[in-house]
Amino acid sequence: MSLGDEHHYDDFGRSGRTDDDFGGSGQTRTRLPERRGDIYGGARRPGRSSSRSLVTVVGVVVLLIAAIAFANRGEDGGDSSAGSGERADAAPTAASGERPVSAKDGGIPSGFGRDREGAQSAAANYAVALGSDGMFNKSKRDAILQTVITPSRVADFEETLDKAYSADFNKNVGLNADGSTPRGYTFVSRTSPIGTKVITSSTDKASVDVWCSGLLGLAGENSTNPVTNSWFTISMKLEWKDGDWKIVTHSQKDGPTPVPGDERASSADDMAKAVEEYGGFTYAR
Repeated sequence: MSLGDEHHYDDFGRSGRTDDDFGGSGQTRTRLPERRGDIYGGARRPGRSSSRSLVTVVGVVVLLIAAIAFANRGEDGGDSSAGSGERADAAPTAASGERPVSAKDGGIPSGFGRDREGAQSAAANYAVALGSDGMFNKSKRDAILQTVITPSRVADFEETLDKAYSADFNKNVGLNADGSTPRGYTFVSRTSPIGTKVITSSTDKASVDVWCSGLLGLAGENSTNPVTNSWFTISMKLEWKDGDWKIVTHSQKDGPTPVPGDERASSADDMAKAVEEYGGFTYAR
């Protein structure tokens, strides 16, 4: 979940979404070895042979196309800066090769580079922090805001979010009125960046979009708020302040959302166990 994952937020984090915005069985085909005298396998052998030949031919053609494309890309690479610019646009979140940040401020990565890659890395990490379960605790939320928000806007964010994370809001997501987790349950609120895109950037300012997937809900038997998945895009305006990137404004919209798969949903116990065993990531380019 991100800042406003349950509700849309404008530049000040004001809510615009409703609680209605939130809330197959996978099969494995096993092919047994053929046996002599197997009337079903023997009768269909010619058809399988033909299919295998077709698959082999198609596979060879695909490999040849890939090889040609790779070779052409290599030739273009030593040509001009225009060609490399187009490739950068096609893969905006490609690794930069720079060493990831090692410093942390209140558990949140800090010390990002003063460039496009640094701004994107900061935005991705800040999306994770603003979508964490710590946002449901007043003291932890204030600490997060002090770390990621530019100093001149911290008071505005604190005031607005204190109202947004109200007792009613906490109850709507399955928590106690004070934001604590009911006994016997595991609260899940996580945001995972899928990719970033720079809208504008300069030495001191940057506008970055972060495409995210989020998890939100209570894992536990008889939970009336099971963990659900959502997709959204966070837009941040950043400024370079006190040696690092800081958020000036923050907003969110739904999607892009992929077509759901047909995997079987995990049990409440499996989900709670996964949350406890799998930690989050530090995002850097």
